[in-house]
Amino acid sequence: MLKIENLTARIGEGDEAKSIINGLTLEVPAGEVHAVMGPNGAGKSTLAYVLTGRDGYEVDGGSATLSGEDLLNMDPEERAAKGVFLSFQYPVEIPGVPVMTFVRAAMNAQRKARGEEEISAPDFIKKAREVGEKLKIDAEMLKRPVNVGFSGGEKKRLEIFQMMMLEPRFAILDETDSGLDIDALKTVSDGVNALRSPDRGMLVITHYQRLLDHIRPDKVHVFAKGRVVKSGGPELAEQLEREGYDGILGEPV
Repeated sequence: MLKIENLTARIGEGDEAKSIINGLTLEVPAGEVHAVMGPNGAGKSTLAYVLTGRDGYEVDGGSATLSGEDLLNMDPEERAAKGVFLSFQYPVEIPGVPVMTFVRAAMNAQRKARGEEEISAPDFIKKAREVGEKLKIDAEMLKRPVNVGFSGGEKKRLEIFQMMMLEPRFAILDETDSGLDIDALKTVSDGVNALRSPDRGMLVITHYQRLLDHIRPDKVHVFAKGRVVKSGGPELAEQLEREGYDGILGEPV
C-alpha cells in the first residue's frame, strides 16, 4: 500500500535549509498497522508532513507511493481525496466553523474529487451520531467551533471522529496519545482499532509503549537521524520501554 524508497527531505530554503529525512525506506502493506518510534528530531513528524504535502517541506530525492500512485506529485487536496489522512499532534482551532459543518464539507469535497455523490444531510447526521457515541462525543460538542475551547483529550477524540467519518485508505496518526488521560486513550484507541480493515493501512507515530498496548501494531520501526535504524514486531516497543533509545541505538540521544 504505502511504499517509501530512499526518501530525502528538508525543511526551509537556502542557508536556512535543514535536512531531516535521509534515505528513508519503509513499506506498510494494506491491512497492517505500523508504529514509528524514535527520539525527538528523528524525523517522525516530518515524514507525516512530507506524505501529506505540508508547505515548507521539500523532497530532494526518493519516492513515496500509495497503491502505486505517486503521492509526491499530488497537491495536498489530491492526496486527501486519494484517502490519505493525518491526525495532528497539535490540532488547530477554526473559530466560527462548527464541527459538523467542517466535517461534512470535508467529506463532500473528497467525494466530489472522486466523482461520487455528496452525502445527504440525514445520512451524515445518522453517521455522525453513531461515530460520536463510540467516541463519547455528545451532540453539543459537535455544534461547537472546531477545537475552540476544547481540552487536549477532546481535540484528540475529534481527530479520530474525523478519521472515522472520512474512512481514509491510509491514516497517519502523529502522537495522537499526547496529552490523553487513561480513559481518553482507551476511547481514542478503540476508535482507531474499529477502522482496522484488510484494505486500509495505518502509520502510528508515538513515543510511548502505552498507546501500543491498546493499538497493537503489526510492526514497529525505530527512527534516528531521518531513517529507519531498526524494525521488528510489537516486542521492539517493549524493549524500547525497558532500555530506552540508548539501548537500541547504542549511543546517547
